Amino acid sequence: MGEARVALGLDGPVAHIVLARPEARNAFDGPMVRELRDAVRAASAREEIRVIVLAGRGAVFCAGADIEWMKTVAGSSREENLADAGELVDLFETIDRSPKAVVACVQGAALGGGAGLVAVADIAVAEEGARFGFSEVRLGLVPSVISPYVVRKIGASAARELFLTGERFTAARAAEIGLVHRVVPLDELDAAVDDRVRELLQAAPGALAAAKNLVHRVQARPVEGVRELTIETIAERRASAEGQEGLLAFLEKRKPDWAE
Repeated sequence: MGEARVALGLDGPVAHIVLARPEARNAFDGPMVRELRDAVRAASAREEIRVIVLAGRGAVFCAGADIEWMKTVAGSSREENLADAGELVDLFETIDRSPKAVVACVQGAALGGGAGLVAVADIAVAEEGARFGFSEVRLGLVPSVISPYVVRKIGASAARELFLTGERFTAARAAEIGLVHRVVPLDELDAAVDDRVRELLQAAPGALAAAKNLVHRVQARPVEGVRELTIETIAERRASAEGQEGLLAFLEKRKPDWAE
């Protein structure tokens, strides 16, 4: 059995999932894809976990797909290629559907699938020297599996430019188009991520999951198409134990029982 490519650490209500192939710039290969998916599933299934932090060990967050792995996959049968692509889809769907808040901590570079991880995270914090790119076209490929999450995050206009050029771009540009939410100096990166985690831990766990699900269901649907959904959602939250506790805590000028 080879060395683990992903490390999962638990710290109270926070799960830290770390890509652990620094010698390969944390590039994806088959085992890493499966380990990362399984780590997110495991953290998502734990009731006490409220936030998942995705990070990369070493100088680079994630350089995308491992070239040697890609060579191997390219020589596989169509059925094997489809199965391999299916595992990538499973990974991104697992992150996207997690009921936990997912925060990406980005240093160095996030390229290809690494940029996809940034896109599928709920919140992304990057250091100002980080570089991003969807460079697949320069290899004769396309960013297919990550495209639903990237286009949803940055919009079709930015995606058309960046998917077609394959160029690398700065953290400032990533923030401008909505791929990341906060850009800080490298020596402030961990503190900035901790700040986002602290804010998330002020949210009721059930409400956080419901809010994330609400965004998924509302986006790209006309206002009239979500009328009943929004009515039912707020009615359920008002009647929930968390909703009652939150309102009572506000009236009593105290923290609700879930706040850290």
